[in-house]
Amino acid sequence: MIELFDSPYDEPLPSADVLSEFQPDMRVAFILMDKFTLAPVTGLVESLRFAADQSFRSHQLYCRWDWITINDEPILASCGLSINPTKAFDLHSLKTEYDYVVLAGGLLSETRQPSEQLLHVVKEVHAAKIPLIALCSSSFVLGNAGILDGRKCAVHFAIRDEFMRRFPKAIALVDKSYAEDKGVFTCPGGIAIDLAANLIRHHCGDVRAQKGLEYLLINNEKNWFNPHKAAVFESPDIYENALVSKAIAYMSDNLSAHVTLKQVAEYARTSPRQLHRAFVASTGEAPANYWRKLRLEHARKLLSNSNIYVTTIANECGFSDASHFILWFKKQYGETPYAYRKRRHGVDMLKIIKSI
Repeated sequence: MIELFDSPYDEPLPSADVLSEFQPDMRVAFILMDKFTLAPVTGLVESLRFAADQSFRSHQLYCRWDWITINDEPILASCGLSINPTKAFDLHSLKTEYDYVVLAGGLLSETRQPSEQLLHVVKEVHAAKIPLIALCSSSFVLGNAGILDGRKCAVHFAIRDEFMRRFPKAIALVDKSYAEDKGVFTCPGGIAIDLAANLIRHHCGDVRAQKGLEYLLINNEKNWFNPHKAAVFESPDIYENALVSKAIAYMSDNLSAHVTLKQVAEYARTSPRQLHRAFVASTGEAPANYWRKLRLEHARKLLSNSNIYVTTIANECGFSDASHFILWFKKQYGETPYAYRKRRHGVDMLKIIKSI
């Protein structure tokens, strides 16, 4: 008999067969370097753990991860904690089985001059177009591999000067909790929960991202999805095409206005046809779809952080009426605005705690 809990995240305990055959939405390999910093690794993996199933049993269903060391030996964190690898090192596996490869660094003595083997691994993974995530000082490893040339890189203020001397072709940022540039993520330290939440949101959806934030007691969302702190997926500055960036900025300033794409093109000093081509090349989407997503994201934030009527939100976000807004919101987020607001505002943490 399956035991059910009174929790908004309940699910039955899956059988062993289901666990072995289930295809996750997100797979992550952590390559741990000697004296790695524990905090960002913990923030990232704990967020994955909460997103990995609907309940709190820590089954690796929707998210899976492995601990890997280059020599297959246990590794010490900078605080002295010893971690045993859970999977043998295999370069082919790193290039074919994971959505992200995380390089966990820490003390500069271990990352200033990485081994040739590690540099080879990083270059091979990058060449295979697997996104790399550099935590803490492992940005030095990416710099030594030449991967950060011409890319934005979030670094800690304490090591910025040395980083810029060593890697003058990289674009060092000290005011971001993380940055993403063409599939390369850099996180200067901290607890990396905002990075984790955006990765989970991208792969697993808003519900699983929010689940981790709520249980980790990160309840004020605007502090964790702040464009001034992090270069998130939807940020206009990730696109190098000046025309696209200009158009997105105009769209963002006119979310509630009934402005046509022709007017957007005129503002960007181009034609609608050229605007469409530029958007598809830079974002993979038509400008109308991108603009709709901007409006829906703005609506989602209003639902989360205010008690404004849904009809009013629809109008403020540029939709013709509430029905039109509800239709597109459900298509984008898998639930109605009413259900989203109820879940976001009405989670009873005592019930969640009872379900553990």
